[in-house]
Amino acid sequence: MTLREIVEADYPRVQDLHRSVGWPERSLAGWRWLHANPARLDIGAPAGWVADGPDGEPAAHVGNLIQRFRLGGRRLHGATGFSIIVTASVRGTSRHMLKTFTSQPDVFVRYTLNANSTSQPLYARHGMLAWPEQTHALKLSWVVDPLPLALSRLWRRLYAAAPRAVSGLGEQLMNDRLGRVARPALPPGVSLLADFGDASPYAAFWQALTDEGRLLADRSPEIQRWRLQDPDLSQRPLILAFERDGAVVAYAMAMMAKSNILEPPVLEVIDLEALQPHADTIPVLMTALRDAARAMGAAKLRLPMVTPRDLLRLGDFARTARREGGWGHCHVQFSEDAPDPALWSPTPYDGDYAICLRPVPLERAARGARAPRAAPATASKA
Repeated sequence: MTLREIVEADYPRVQDLHRSVGWPERSLAGWRWLHANPARLDIGAPAGWVADGPDGEPAAHVGNLIQRFRLGGRRLHGATGFSIIVTASVRGTSRHMLKTFTSQPDVFVRYTLNANSTSQPLYARHGMLAWPEQTHALKLSWVVDPLPLALSRLWRRLYAAAPRAVSGLGEQLMNDRLGRVARPALPPGVSLLADFGDASPYAAFWQALTDEGRLLADRSPEIQRWRLQDPDLSQRPLILAFERDGAVVAYAMAMMAKSNILEPPVLEVIDLEALQPHADTIPVLMTALRDAARAMGAAKLRLPMVTPRDLLRLGDFARTARREGGWGHCHVQFSEDAPDPALWSPTPYDGDYAICLRPVPLERAARGARAPRAAPATASKA
C-alpha cells in the first residue's frame, strides 16, 4: 500500500475517517490551521500521510505534529504522531504508516505521549521505547465532583446493553457552568495570563526557562499565539501565571475536554512549568487549577502524562492523586545524534493533547447533537 503526503483536498475525507471512529472532528479551518504550524514550515515536514482506498479516496491517515525545541541557544525539532486511522479496505497499513513516521528526517525524536491501550503494542515493533521508564503508563487525576463520574459509569453500562438507543440520546452529563468565563478565586501570587506579546512578562519567563539549559518544547510567545488561534476550540484554555517580585516564575495551561457523549467534562492540564528556584509554586498552581475545575463545571482535574520530575514537584498532590492509565501511552525513538534524553522532562504540552482532546461541545449540545456514526475501522491515537 502506497502512502502519500496529506494535502488540503484530503481534509473532508480525513474528517469522515475521524467521524467513523468517533474521534473529534476538525473543521476545514482547523485542518488549515494545523497545516500552517510554524514548526512544520521550518523544516518542510509533511502534515501527515494518507493511504487511498479502492475508490481513490483516503482510507487511512496518520497526522504528523512537528514541534520546535530549545536547548539553550540551539533550535531542534521533534515529531509526534497522532490519529492513526485505518479502515478495513486498507487493513495492515498502520505498520507502513509507523515506519514512514519513524524514518522521517530532520527531527531528533519521534514520539507519542498519548497512545491508547489498543495501539500501544505497535510502537515497540517500530523501535519506539516506552519512556520515561518509571512513568510511561501513569496518568494522575483529582476528583472534583464524584456524582457525574458515577453517572458516567452507569451510562457506559447502559451503552453496553443497548448502544444504538443510548447513542441516540445525544450528549450527556453537561451542566450550566460549562462555557462560562472562568473567574476563579486565585491564591496569592496567581493571576490569569492573557498577554503573549514579544515584550510581555511571559516572554521574559520563557527566556529565563530556556536559559536553564533543559531541553524544552517551544513555548515562545509566537508559538503560544499560534496555539491559541485554533479555530476548533470551544473555549479558551485556562492559563495561569505565578509572579514573584513582578516577574512570572511559573505558569500553567489547562483545557476543558469531554472525551465522548457519555463521559463528564474534565479539566486537562496541558502544561505546568516553573523556573528551577521556584518549583514550590507548582502545588500552588495545582490548587488554583483544582478550584477552577469546580467553577468551570469539570468532574475532575487530570494530568494526562507524568514524568519523575513532575512527581517530585507535585509533592502532596502526587500522593493524593488517583492513578489512571495503566498502559504505555508514552513511546519515543531518539535519533543517534539526539541530545541527552535526561535533559527532557516533557509535559502534555509536548504531545498531541492540545490538538486531539475533544472540546466540550457547547454548541452541538445546544442543538441536541447525536453520537458519531460507527463504522468498521482500526484506529489508534498515536
